Amino acid sequence: MKIEHFAINVADPVAMADWYVKNMGMTIVRKSDSAALTHFLGDNSGQVMVEIYNNPPDQVPDYASMNPLLLHLAFVCENPTQKRAELEMVGATFAEEVHIKDGSHLVMMRDPWGLAIQLCKRGIPMLK
Repeated sequence: MKIEHFAINVADPVAMADWYVKNMGMTIVRKSDSAALTHFLGDNSGQVMVEIYNNPPDQVPDYASMNPLLLHLAFVCENPTQKRAELEMVGATFAEEVHIKDGSHLVMMRDPWGLAIQLCKRGIPMLK
């Protein structure tokens, strides 16, 4: 078994998909113009997708009020400091920065809709 996608109910999947494509290197693998406005976003490995949609509209979590450790999207990032600056210029906000003894550098941010995203430069890579 391997993970195909992780789904997140959001308020504005069209704008959010556009932001992740422009700023996080994701691509739209599939989308639907139906009421839920579902978008499957693939990472640049072609192995992982995130599904964003709006259904049901009255049950979108208040991501901005959640502790980022409850839910976040983590991205492998070669230069978290540089990417942080780039993302702040397009509406993301900084939450936390951590340096771990193994050489890892983690930067937690929030996208413009409040969803937590983590930029990960691992001292010892976890993915192959």
